[in-house]
Amino acid sequence: MKKIWLLGFGFFSISITWSLYNAFVPFFLEKYVHSVALISFLMTLDNYFALFLQPWIGNRSDRTVTRYGRRMPYLMIGMPAAAVLTLLIPFHTGLFTLLLFMMLMNLAMSLYRSPTVALMPDITPDAQRTKANGLINFMGGFGSILAFGAGSILYASNPALPFIVAGMITLLCLFIVSRYIKEDRDGIHGDNTLTPATAAAVDPAHGVVAVPGKPSRISFKTQLDRTTVFLLAAIFFWFVAYQGVETLFTLYGKNHLGLSEKAASFSLTFFSLAFVLFAIPSGWLGGRFGKKKLIIIGVCGLMLVFALVGFARDLPVLRGLLLLGGMFWACININSYPYVVATGTEESIGTRTGMYYLVSSLAAISSPPILGLLIDLFGYAVLFYCAAASMAVALLCLLLMNERRKSVNSPQAPGAGA
Repeated sequence: MKKIWLLGFGFFSISITWSLYNAFVPFFLEKYVHSVALISFLMTLDNYFALFLQPWIGNRSDRTVTRYGRRMPYLMIGMPAAAVLTLLIPFHTGLFTLLLFMMLMNLAMSLYRSPTVALMPDITPDAQRTKANGLINFMGGFGSILAFGAGSILYASNPALPFIVAGMITLLCLFIVSRYIKEDRDGIHGDNTLTPATAAAVDPAHGVVAVPGKPSRISFKTQLDRTTVFLLAAIFFWFVAYQGVETLFTLYGKNHLGLSEKAASFSLTFFSLAFVLFAIPSGWLGGRFGKKKLIIIGVCGLMLVFALVGFARDLPVLRGLLLLGGMFWACININSYPYVVATGTEESIGTRTGMYYLVSSLAAISSPPILGLLIDLFGYAVLFYCAAASMAVALLCLLLMNERRKSVNSPQAPGAGA
């Protein structure tokens, strides 16, 4: 698992950057934009880039053959670009330059997010992928906590400091990942690096090989069998529930429960903290007892938690339920990506990574406005009941799946580990 810890620095940098971006960029925008709805839309640009670019980039990385491997070239281009553009955001000179830096930064992040995620299954055997996903999500969660904690202190000192530090951390993480992760050495399947026999076929300008042995294009359509379709549908519906609750909870706490803004936002940290602390255990449990089984337990548990939160009026009870909810969300989120990969072939990892981000981005784009409209029509009480109903639909999708591969649900063999 040493390589997974090293790869985790890639997720660490992504998490820090997005957390700082989401926390402080709205403050820059509100100097020029006085509509909360428009600010909210501009802050979802990353989801639109993910919707269109990440599936294509993931698919493209499956077919990339370079001297550096399949995924690493995207990191080597995207991470430095993202670091520079993140650093530039606080030095905008007006709304135009702010939006320009935001869009370019989102573009750069989209270039390497799917390949970074796809590196995990590339270098990890199937039986250990849930544990590996738990480790890298733990590092990502730690990055978010560090961003909110240290970032707020740096921002109070100088608004540019968090972004400068995030850019430097991204460059440092690129050095660590590219220095210690070698796809030809660490990959568990197919060698997609350049060999001396194909060196003459390299385009010097791009470093990409165009030879008969290059992997063939993987069609998205061929990946959409019954198992994958229902699994992606389940992912969409549980992200609809999660994204809606995450986005609207503070308003729910303030306007429905009568909490202060500080108490409402602090309550949500119980959910996030439980997720981080349970990330590694849920990965181990998924590897030991089966990915799908842990996901179903998580969906059932979170559905019950959301339903009970709708009745909660006491703050300690609310926070206790959110603590349980974070644990159940870890069961779902830590095991879902390895499950998506496990239902396909090793050659389609990048493609299926892009499909995973496609449906989660669709949910992130559609959930807040839909649930917001329902709140406008029926009041804040409807939020958690709708979230519970969405989790119920996700559970139904899981139950309608057919198993494509026997190994998907097979428990990890005793003694198999890092």
